[in-house]
Order: sequence, then structure tokens, then C-alpha cells
Amino acid sequence: MTDAAAPPPGATDAVTPPVAPVVDAPAPRTRRRGPLNVQALFQRPLVSGFLATIGVLGALLLGTALTSIGTILLYIVLAMFLALGLDPIVRMLERKRLKRAMAILIVFGCFAVLFVLFLVFVLPPLLAQIGQFIRTIPEALDKVDQTPWFAGLPPDMQGAITGVVQGLADWVASPSTHAAIGVGIVAAGVGFVAAISASFIVVALTLYFLASLDAIKRAFYLLAPAHSRPKLEELTERITASVGSALLGSVTLSALNAGAVLVLHLVIGLPFAALMAVIAFVITLIPLFGSVIFLVLGTGVALFSSPTQALIFAIAYLVYIQIESYVLSPRIMNRAVSIPAALVLIAAMVGGALGGVIGVLVALPVTASILLIIREIVVPRQDLKITPDG
Repeated sequence: MTDAAAPPPGATDAVTPPVAPVVDAPAPRTRRRGPLNVQALFQRPLVSGFLATIGVLGALLLGTALTSIGTILLYIVLAMFLALGLDPIVRMLERKRLKRAMAILIVFGCFAVLFVLFLVFVLPPLLAQIGQFIRTIPEALDKVDQTPWFAGLPPDMQGAITGVVQGLADWVASPSTHAAIGVGIVAAGVGFVAAISASFIVVALTLYFLASLDAIKRAFYLLAPAHSRPKLEELTERITASVGSALLGSVTLSALNAGAVLVLHLVIGLPFAALMAVIAFVITLIPLFGSVIFLVLGTGVALFSSPTQALIFAIAYLVYIQIESYVLSPRIMNRAVSIPAALVLIAAMVGGALGGVIGVLVALPVTASILLIIREIVVPRQDLKITPDG
């Protein structure tokens, strides 16, 4: 037996490297979210019930905390709105080359003088006229059927008015009404004392907000991305200018309205001039419809004195309403955002239901700000969505 033939001289062994088996790389694991987590929670009812209980308790604690500090939040919101309302006056004084601190001092000094004048010259006759008005109501109701204008009415109308007047007289004379009036007077006195103590807090916060309004705005701009800050700054300046103009304009128009009512009552000789002027100031804070409401109320009160005086008051006040609508309001409210009349009424009712007079005063600028945001942000974004995928 011979060995296998040897390779020829000079030849090298050809070594074939081993071929590694091809192994598929493991696919990356993807985390499933949504249905898997929800399903897992349902599979563990104890955990899901515990988390739901924690959420409900957290919501209750948050609601309780907000309720307990609701008064403080109201002070902060009111002070901020007052600062925005006074800021246009401060800026006007700054354009006269006054420093902002001096301008703020002048504005608050003027308001302090007006408040002192109100306490000295308006509040005493106002309180006296309120008492006189309450004492006069039963006597005025008893003498309605003896007035000349009542005698000139048809018998059916006289019977209807007599029934209404008799019902009002019975309601005024009832002990429950007297008790309710007494409780209301006590509550009003307590509220007045509380309002005085709260006014110091609101004034201090208003001073702080007014002095640092620019710094607050700059800090607010830093919360937005850098590319959005110019648009946010422009929109914020427009909103604050609109809010300030709306608040200042509403108070100015109401003050002019109250002054017109006071002058008309003094010239015509109607009673309760100071009381009706204060009522006119409060009611005409309602935009668009406040003057019409007071026209009916003021004419009705004046009717108990004299039909002639009531007619003169109605005509004169109606003339003032036209002057206010076409001359005063366009010039005073020129920078405020235009709001549809229906939204004005809805905002006034909602604001009055939530915050009383303060709510009515704040409702208009808040509605104007919301409309401005919708027009400047929401509507342009919706206009860019020209395909169903958006």
C-alpha cells in the first residue's frame, strides 16, 4: 500500500476559512403604549382603584384650596385689572417726561383726593337719602291713586295699577320684608367695613403691579419659545392696551352718566339726587344696555314726584344717551376691541352672576381679550388648514 500522492513541489496548501452561519439580527423591541397599559390596569383592579381614588382626592384638595384662597385670588385679579386700567394714564404722564414713579404717585394722589371728596360731600347725603327713600316708599304707594296722572288713565288701567300698587304696599308693610331689610342693612354695613379693609390690600397690590408691569410682561415673554416671543409680545401689548382702555373708558362713561343724572335731578327739582346718581353709576357700568335700564328706572322713580318732571327727565336723559353713544363713547373707547352686542349682554350677565359689580366691570375686557386671541391666533391657524389632513 502506498501513501496518497503528495502535492507537487512548490505548491501551497489552500486553506478555506470556515464560513460563519448567518444569524438574523434581533429586531428592536417596540414599546406598546395605550391599549396595553390600559389593559394592564384593568387586569389589576386594586391598583387602578387606588390611582382613581388618589386622583379624586387630589382634585378635591385642589378645589378646597382654591375655595379657601378665592378671596385672595379675587384681590389679585382686581388689582391686576386696576393696574391695567391706570396704566394708560401713567403712560400719558410718562410721555410728558415724568418718571414712572412720579406718574404713579400723581395718579394715586388724584384718586385719593376724589375718594376723600366722595366721603365728605357725597356719602353723608347719600346715606340720608337712602333712609328718606325707604321711609317715603309706603307713603308714595298710598298716594298713587290721588295723583293727577292716575286720574287721567282709563278705568281698566287704573284697576291694574291699583292691584300692582296694593301688592307692593302689602309686601313693603309685611314683617318679613322689614326683617329682610334689617338683615340687608346689617350685611351692607359689615360688607362696607370688609370692603374698607380689603381696599388697602387691593391698593397695595395695584401699586406693585403698576410699578412692575413692564417687568411682569418681560418675564411672561420668556416663558414662550424664542421664535414666538415677538408675536406674543405684540398680542400681549394689544390685549393689555384694550383691557386698560375698556376699564378706564367704562368707569369714565359711568362717571359722566352719574354727573348728568345728578345735574338733571338738581335742575328739574327731583328728590334723591345723590342716591340716583350713585345708582346710575353702578347700572351704567353695564355696557350698551345700562343707560337704557336706568332710563326706565329713573323715569319710574320720578313719576312718583310729578308726571311733568318725569317726562322732562326722560327726554333730557334720552338726549344725553344719544350724545354719549355718538360723541363720548367713540372718543373714550377708541382703543377697545369691538364686541358684538349679544356678547356684551351675555358677558355682563355672566360677570354679574359670578362677581357682582366687579364681575360686570371685568367681563367686558375679558371678553375683548378672548375675541382678540381668537381673531389673531385661532382663526389664522384654521385658515392654514386647506387639506383634510391639515
